[in-house]
Amino acid sequence: MKRIDYPLLLAAFVFFSFYPANAQSLYPGQYRDKMKVETETPLKAYAFDLKDIRLLDSPFKENQQRNEQWLRSISENHLLLGFRVTAGISARISGGEPFGGWEALQVELRGHTMGHVLSALALTYASTGDDFFKQKGNRLVAELARVQTAMNRGGYLSAFPEMLIDRVMSGTNVWAPWYTLHKIVAGLVDQYLYADNEEALQVATKMGDWAYTKLSTLNQEGLDRMLKQEYGGIAEPFYNLYALTGEKKYKHLAEMFFRKEVLDPLFEGRDILKGYHANTYIPIVIVEARGHELTNSNKQKKIAEFFWQRVIDHHTFAIGGNSDREHFFAPDSLSKNMSRTTTESCNTYNMLKLTNHLFTWTAQAKYADYYEQALYNHILGTQDPETGMTCYFMSHEPGTFKLYSTENNSFWCCTGTGFENHSKYGEAIYFHDNNGIYVNLFIPSVLDWKEKQIKLRQETSYPESDKTKITVEAANGQSFAIRLRYPSWATSGVTLTVNGKNESVKARPGSYIELNRKWQSGDVVEVRFPMQLRLVPTNDDPNVAAIAYGPVVLAGAMGTEGVEKSKLFVRDQWRETDFKVPDKLVSTIHTNREAISKWVRPVDGSSPLSFEVFNQSGSGNIKLIPYYQLHHQRYVLYWNLIN
Repeated sequence: MKRIDYPLLLAAFVFFSFYPANAQSLYPGQYRDKMKVETETPLKAYAFDLKDIRLLDSPFKENQQRNEQWLRSISENHLLLGFRVTAGISARISGGEPFGGWEALQVELRGHTMGHVLSALALTYASTGDDFFKQKGNRLVAELARVQTAMNRGGYLSAFPEMLIDRVMSGTNVWAPWYTLHKIVAGLVDQYLYADNEEALQVATKMGDWAYTKLSTLNQEGLDRMLKQEYGGIAEPFYNLYALTGEKKYKHLAEMFFRKEVLDPLFEGRDILKGYHANTYIPIVIVEARGHELTNSNKQKKIAEFFWQRVIDHHTFAIGGNSDREHFFAPDSLSKNMSRTTTESCNTYNMLKLTNHLFTWTAQAKYADYYEQALYNHILGTQDPETGMTCYFMSHEPGTFKLYSTENNSFWCCTGTGFENHSKYGEAIYFHDNNGIYVNLFIPSVLDWKEKQIKLRQETSYPESDKTKITVEAANGQSFAIRLRYPSWATSGVTLTVNGKNESVKARPGSYIELNRKWQSGDVVEVRFPMQLRLVPTNDDPNVAAIAYGPVVLAGAMGTEGVEKSKLFVRDQWRETDFKVPDKLVSTIHTNREAISKWVRPVDGSSPLSFEVFNQSGSGNIKLIPYYQLHHQRYVLYWNLIN
C-alpha cells in the first residue's frame, strides 16, 4: 500500500494502523540527580548515563558519524515550518522546498520528525560531547517555546492544529496525533536529560499540563473511544515528567492511556497479538514497563515480561525483527510470513528499548543475548553506508534488496527512529550494580564510571574476531566484579585470561562469567568465544532456515542484476513494483542430510566473515556475508533446505 498525501484519504489510511514508533526511554539508574521520584521496583542492574560511554573505532562508530553528518545538515527552518505555520508565525524558509513525505504540510502526522531530531541531537551530544549538537538543540527548543507561547492554547504545541486532538477524542479517524505529540514531548524530555536544557523541561511540562486538562473532561468511555486509534507511547514521557517533577498529575495522565482490551489479555497470559499492528503494541508495553518501575505494579510487570517472551519465542525472525506488513501474525508461523514488508525497523528499535528495561529488573543474560542479536543483525544494517539514509522494512523475500529513505521526501517513522538508533549505540554495552559491571556487548568503547572512579577500555574487532580485550585503566586497588556475558550461541566453550594467566570458567552459555577481585590500573582481561556455523530454523518449519556464524546472520549475496541506484532510495516505503526478482535466483540448498560444515565453508583470502555454499548441483557456489554488511544488491536470508 502506498502512502497517500491527501488528508481525507489519510484518515482512511489510518484505519489500517501503519504507524511509527516512540522515542528514547529513561532507564533505571540514569541521571539520578534529576529525579524527584525514585524507582520503586527492586533492581538487579542499573543503566549508565550515556555520557559515560565513548565508542572507539568500529562499524557502530562509522554509523554514528554518518548520522552526525545528517543531523548537522538537516535544516532547522524546515523542521520548524509546520509549527510556525500552525502558530501563525512568519514561516519563510530558504534552501529549497518544504519537506515532503510524512512531513509535508498537508499530512496529518507532520511534526513527528522534530521530536526524533530533538532526541537524536541530545543523544549525540551525550555520546560525543560535541557542543554543536547541544547548541542546535537549544535553538530548536527556544523556537518551539516561542511557538507554544504564540499558540496560546494552555501549553499545546504541535505542527498541526489542536483540532486533530479533538477529532481523535470524538472517535473520528485521524492519523495518530497523540503519537506525534509523544515524539515532541519525549524529544523535549531528552533535551533536558541528555543536554541539560531547562527550557525544554518547561515546555514539556506545559504540554503535560495542557494534556491533563484536556483529557480530564473525558470519562472512561470517552478515553476508551480515543484509544481505539494509534496513540504511540505518549504515556511514557508523561511517566517521565512525573519522575522528573514529582507532580502526581502526570502519573494520572499516563494512566489515562491504559488500553484494557489489548493489555489485560497479556496480564492474563494470553497471546492475542495476531492481526494487531506491532508498533502500536510494543510502545504501549514499554509504557507499562516504565510505569512498573515508578509504582512497583505487579500487573504492569507481568504485562511487559509476558509480552517480551511471547514476541521473542513465537514472533521473531533470525535478525531479531518481527511482523509482516507491520502486523503480528499467528504465533509460530514465520515461514509463512516472509514478504517484502517484514521486520519493520521501528519494531526492533522499540523491542530493544523494552529489553533494556527488563534487563535492569533481573540482569538475566537472555535479554542481552537478544539485544546483541537484534542490534548486529537488524539495526546496524539499516543505514546506507554511502548516504546515511535508513531502511523501513527489511524484506525477507528471496532476491529483494534494501530500500532506503530519501534525504528530504520520506521522513517515515523509521527515519525518525533511525536518527536515534545511530546516536545511542553506547546505551546497552555496560550496566552496573553496587558491586560491579556487566559487560553485555562486545563493542569497542571506553566506560568511565565516575561515581566509583573506575574506567574500562574494551578493544575488539568482534564479530570479525571472536576475542575481546578489556583493560582496567583506572581502579586504585578497588574490589569489584567484572561480569562478562557468555553468549547463548557460544556452545564451543570459552578461553579466559587475566593478565595473561588462564582462568577456569564454570559458567555456561546464556549466563555471566564473574571475575571478582581487587583490580589495579593496567589489569587486562581477554576472553575468546569460538564461533561456529549454525542454522537458525523457522519456528514452524525446520527446513526453512537462516545461516549464522556466531552471533551474525549471514545473507546470500545474490548480485546486482536489475539493481539500479535510482531504485534504492524511495519516497514510499510500500513500493513493491521495482524488485523484479530474476527467475533464476537460487534460494534452495541441497544439504544431503549432512552437517552445515559439509556445504558451507570460509572463503580463503577474504574478510573473516565471508563464506560460501558449495557442493550444489546445478548452480555455482553462493557467497555469504553478514547481513549488516550487505547493501545495494539482492540477497537471501532464509533458505529452503532439501535433504
